[in-house]
Amino acid sequence: MYLTWLDSNSWLVEMAGKSILIDPWLVGSLVFGNLPWLFKGEKQKTRPLPDRIDAILLSQGLEDHAHIPTLKILDKNIPVVASPNAAKVVRELGYTQIHSLHHRETFKLGSSLEIRAVPGSPIGPTLVENGYVISDTTTHHSLYYEPHGYHSPTLKELAPIDVVITPIMDLALPLIGPIIRGTKSALELTKMVQPQVILPTAAAGDVSYEGLLVAALKVVGNLEDFRSLIARHNLKTRVLNPQPGERFAIDL
Repeated sequence: MYLTWLDSNSWLVEMAGKSILIDPWLVGSLVFGNLPWLFKGEKQKTRPLPDRIDAILLSQGLEDHAHIPTLKILDKNIPVVASPNAAKVVRELGYTQIHSLHHRETFKLGSSLEIRAVPGSPIGPTLVENGYVISDTTTHHSLYYEPHGYHSPTLKELAPIDVVITPIMDLALPLIGPIIRGTKSALELTKMVQPQVILPTAAAGDVSYEGLLVAALKVVGNLEDFRSLIARHNLKTRVLNPQPGERFAIDL
């Protein structure tokens, strides 16, 4: 298994002979609701598009997961596996192979890679987006991705999961509380699915942010704090610190 963190929530996962591009933001700015004064992200480094993309995996329909400028420049014939909300975005952009997954549904890519949708982040009072468990059905290695720290108890049915990509720090707004749940949520997840490796996501990487919302956000915790927390609970999970743009192997 090889992973490349592409900043923020964007990852390239290479498993079972396939390359899966997750929640890609690769070009342009990140703006919510066309309100750059409220929130705007800018990449400090331009990264080339991956040479090979066998599928695009979208966890949510929000701009930081279904980034329209990026999706516009990718090949519209690449298969897309998406939450129903994200599927609407790529359908409007003209993608030709869209596989919308509800929770517990699966999609098979090639002969030995399976993608399973699980409940993920709640968006508003009624919508729950997707997390995903990606499995190599030959080696039985598995990877779980959820970018906001909302982990379904149904994951117990799939434990152990070898690799986890999820936030390990809290991102909170005054009076509202965490909008990304990290430390406590990631610890509970680690106990539940017993991963060999956990990798943080939703960090800035080589990205700068500005706007009124950014000024109000409060970050709680860091990677070393979480490593210490894992050790205090006598858990054997390795907490890695990926560097943006660097492809690395996961030894399981």
